[in-house]
Amino acid sequence: MNKEYSNRQVYFVGGGIASLAGAAYLVRDCGFPGQNIHIIEEMPILGGSNDGAGNPEQGYVIRGGRMLNDEAYENLWELLSSIPSIDHPGQSVREEITAFDDANPTHSNARLVNRDGLVEDVLSMGFDMTDRLALGKLIVTPEEKMGKARINDWFGPHFFETNFWYMWATTFAFQPWHSAVEFKRYMLRFFHEFPRIQTLEGVTRTPYNQYDSIILPMQKYLEPFGVDFTLKCTVTDLTFKEGDDITVTRMHVRRQGAEDVIEVNEGDLVIVTNGSMTEGASLGSMNSAPSLNGKGSSWKLWENIAPKKPGLGNPSSFNDHVDESKWESFTVTFHDSTFFDLMEKFTRNRAGTGALVTFKDSSWFMSVVLAFQPHFRNQPEHVKVFWGYGLYPDKVGDFVKKRMSDCTGEEIMEELIGHLHFEEHKEAIMATANCIPCMMPYITSQFMPRLNSDRPKVVPEGSTNLAFISQFCEIPDDVVFTEEYSVRAARIAVYTLLGINRPIEPINQYQYDVRTLFNSFVTSFR
Repeated sequence: MNKEYSNRQVYFVGGGIASLAGAAYLVRDCGFPGQNIHIIEEMPILGGSNDGAGNPEQGYVIRGGRMLNDEAYENLWELLSSIPSIDHPGQSVREEITAFDDANPTHSNARLVNRDGLVEDVLSMGFDMTDRLALGKLIVTPEEKMGKARINDWFGPHFFETNFWYMWATTFAFQPWHSAVEFKRYMLRFFHEFPRIQTLEGVTRTPYNQYDSIILPMQKYLEPFGVDFTLKCTVTDLTFKEGDDITVTRMHVRRQGAEDVIEVNEGDLVIVTNGSMTEGASLGSMNSAPSLNGKGSSWKLWENIAPKKPGLGNPSSFNDHVDESKWESFTVTFHDSTFFDLMEKFTRNRAGTGALVTFKDSSWFMSVVLAFQPHFRNQPEHVKVFWGYGLYPDKVGDFVKKRMSDCTGEEIMEELIGHLHFEEHKEAIMATANCIPCMMPYITSQFMPRLNSDRPKVVPEGSTNLAFISQFCEIPDDVVFTEEYSVRAARIAVYTLLGINRPIEPINQYQYDVRTLFNSFVTSFR
């Protein structure tokens, strides 16, 4: 333990993967005393958007699954190499995930399904020369010249009917009106995935959902250091010291309905998760639709502090466009294997080896994925769980003539059975189905068109003790909506604020690799 830190405190606002990673870097790389690290979380559980909860009786819920990539998540893998596995003593979480993924490699045989319920041949990207030229121009145009341009400002209507768009959009949850800059960053960051987008071979899977496989081991790693997890506590505002610098002097919190203040002394640090993509999420049930909620505490905190100092960003670019940032997911729990048996036969993929199955002609633009079972630690052998989502929740269904957002879990299952043409098995499928829909108003808010200044830097100019570690801070060249973004932000925040001279894993620049460039060029003409 480093004695110079004995009187200093670090406060993390939010209990997601970024805060847990930041705490891990503090104890592992800085010798910071664990009892002086405080993770303040509004919910009664850690993990933030990396959630996974439930039981066989009430059903399981995953609001969303974050896909991992073996080559592009440099800091996440480095960190998980030092987090011990819960299930395999002597192994790191990184080794555990690698072993599992090697035993269950992803290779989708049914990436796109058409309106007739037939698996499409997706080897061709479906581009014409106009699409290829627009893609090339996007990749070479500097970000600062693109401003708030949307993807559909760069590409014509044909592009959005290509196999490439159907696969890329559903893999990463892009909409045509999302930021062209974010789309460009994804193209560059995952350049190596472009030639195999039709099989998603580059996807790395965890043995369980990400709460059980990543969050829980990180929490167990931090507990023996004495890290303080303050749950059911909401940070509502920050007070800053007068003057040009950015120095937090007080944190305003609400615990059990009562207002309180945490004094931030000289040398203390405040590291904030500003904004949240899963905030306001609402669950439905088999016989009720989820509601559409509004802003909660993480957005309100950012809105409260942004006007107080320059360089703290502009939350309204992200959180004032719910109709463009929302979509709906659903988690389905079965007490037998009927649906899984049918899907494995249909897709020619054993559960856990396929990828998203996208119904490209679906009004809801719906996709489903069958994970390796069990997907939860407490899941019995006879229980099966899968996840799906619809990118267009306000559209009326093809089989159920209602907007997805108005549908119950039972109606979502009806729509899915229709697209799969499983009608003759409907009774057997529905006999034990428990479909829990989840509406998420801000789930792709980080993709909204923005100016560079709309996202604060991880450590803003002039900051002496404040950093940001959410999906809404700015890390040049990296891509939001990923575990890597959160972990990289946390590492930058901790090292910068404490003046630690240690390397941060660089971003792999696959667009400069000759073989990758050649393969991508060939792919664009497939």
